[in-house]
Amino acid sequence: MNSGISGGKDRRYLRRAELLREKIEHPDRYPFDLPAVRELESLDFHERVTYLVGENGVGKSTLLEAIAAAWGFNPEGGTLNFNFATAETHSELHKHVRLIRGTSRPKDGFFFRAESYYNVATTIDELDREVSKAPRIIDSYGGRSLHEQSHGEAFFATFMQRFGPNGLYILDEPEAALSPVRQLAMLTRIHELARSGGQFIVSTHSPLLMSYPHCRLYNLTAGGIRECGVEDTEHYIVTREFLNRREQMLEQLLQDDD
Repeated sequence: MNSGISGGKDRRYLRRAELLREKIEHPDRYPFDLPAVRELESLDFHERVTYLVGENGVGKSTLLEAIAAAWGFNPEGGTLNFNFATAETHSELHKHVRLIRGTSRPKDGFFFRAESYYNVATTIDELDREVSKAPRIIDSYGGRSLHEQSHGEAFFATFMQRFGPNGLYILDEPEAALSPVRQLAMLTRIHELARSGGQFIVSTHSPLLMSYPHCRLYNLTAGGIRECGVEDTEHYIVTREFLNRREQMLEQLLQDDD
């Protein structure tokens, strides 16, 4: 894992996120009682890719949402120009997060949320119906309505068509509808864009995605947040053990009562 900054100019758009703990009135209430937030002081981001990994319920998505909202993205996802709201379900954490920005400004950006991407796709179709003249919004996603594609196809079209160089991309579980082959293709796309000035902050459960070498990886646990390598994550260890000892593990997992 390479957690440093390459020689020369610091090209990060987002350098660090800090929790303004002194402004929290009720630290024992949600979302401040989440493990990912409870011990948080600050997170330093890699110039290419920063991963947030951990078990379900630890607070990865809530923390990522707060970072995205503090930057100015719609909490439900999309570009900075998306201001729709189907439900006010996001937490107040973003009000307590200070972002330390770099000297360079991104030319593009996107907040991708797997769980609410349906709402983004619906908003794109609605906006394109309201404005009949070209170019349509959907043209930058490949030209075909995202609702006319499977979840995996729609996700992949966004990564391949909508994302461009010199952008800040915040992704919450982007692998959710992708096959392993598509995850590897996405890893290639992340590398292409990162080499072209892109910066990614990604919450993921995928050992394939988190294997990208030019990154900083934070493991979020009940005990707090620590930086580690992909080989030290439970995701990697469990996957490796299952593939290497499949029959033995299945025998233990699927024991018959009789």
